[in-house]
Amino acid sequence: MTTTPCFDFEQPLVAIQEKIEELKQLGAETGIDVSGQMTTLTRQADKYRKELYSNLKPNEKLQIVRHPERPNTLDIVSGLSPEIWFELHGNRCGMDDGALVGGIIELNNTPMVVVGTQKGHNMKDNLTRNFGMPNPEGYEKAMRLFAHANKFGMPILTLIDTPGAYPGIAAEEHGIGYAIALNIREMARLRVPVVSVVVGEGCSGGALGIGVANHIYMLEHAVYTVISPEGCASILWRDASHAGQAAEALKLTAQDLESFGIIDGIIPEPLGGAHLDVAGQIDAIGRQVAKAVELLKPHPPEALVEQRFQKYRKIGVPGQSMRHVVRQSAQEAQPAMASASKSASTNTANTANATKKSKAPI
Repeated sequence: MTTTPCFDFEQPLVAIQEKIEELKQLGAETGIDVSGQMTTLTRQADKYRKELYSNLKPNEKLQIVRHPERPNTLDIVSGLSPEIWFELHGNRCGMDDGALVGGIIELNNTPMVVVGTQKGHNMKDNLTRNFGMPNPEGYEKAMRLFAHANKFGMPILTLIDTPGAYPGIAAEEHGIGYAIALNIREMARLRVPVVSVVVGEGCSGGALGIGVANHIYMLEHAVYTVISPEGCASILWRDASHAGQAAEALKLTAQDLESFGIIDGIIPEPLGGAHLDVAGQIDAIGRQVAKAVELLKPHPPEALVEQRFQKYRKIGVPGQSMRHVVRQSAQEAQPAMASASKSASTNTANTANATKKSKAPI
């Protein structure tokens, strides 16, 4: 069954969907049997959608993971453990952070600690959750929950969907860099199984602060990157409109990261994105997490720590395939960057000439 197109890249489907709606209305008003034509058009739309979603560009995947109805951490938790969910609050220093939630669930009769970044489904929720961008207090809360899991021997699940840690002045004053670095160090030392799932955006240190795991998985259309494409374009091209090119160069898709050996697997999404079948998507996440935990349980704590440490030591160490990708990406980006640099130089020169002609004091 086809669904209403909602992304820019789905616009070719709009004409088919409009025709289907016209046939529905015609059948309702006249009583004419239009089921045959509707079935044909629906099949045509589904076939086109399958072809479209099998060849998505990175910036198109970004549109999917930013859909407001995409399942967030609390949605996933309520689906994984509908009867047992004890949310824990606070960093034990008088502060809490709604952008990062955590607590205890039970998955396949196994108590687990879950920590995840939390976005909202609407503007009000997003303001409450700071658009999924944690402050230092959030990472301190996460570290408290990790320590709790470590003490009682409970596996840890982290769910990542964040554009990054909050970049505000208060966050800097409260030590956001230190908080993330401390989490990375302490997560590397945890003596229990740790599984991470990137369910949407996994950007920058904000994602890595809860992402040091034995096994890392990504949803099919999720992204995992050192910086958002818009941020990258603003730095390299001095223009955020180049975000599409930046997304290509960053190699941020689940498929890219699996080929580099950075993640351990990809969890399929329903055709059109996770928001179209939330229950089915949560079930798929639960099955993969349960499987990973069962694989890790038999290993002694020392082996878990060593495996996790070695996994992260290898990230960024270029193999032959990664060297080729980096070289190719640099060559592709060079003309655009040169053009942006030339444009910036011209603007600077024009400003300087205008300043010389002006007699106003500087």
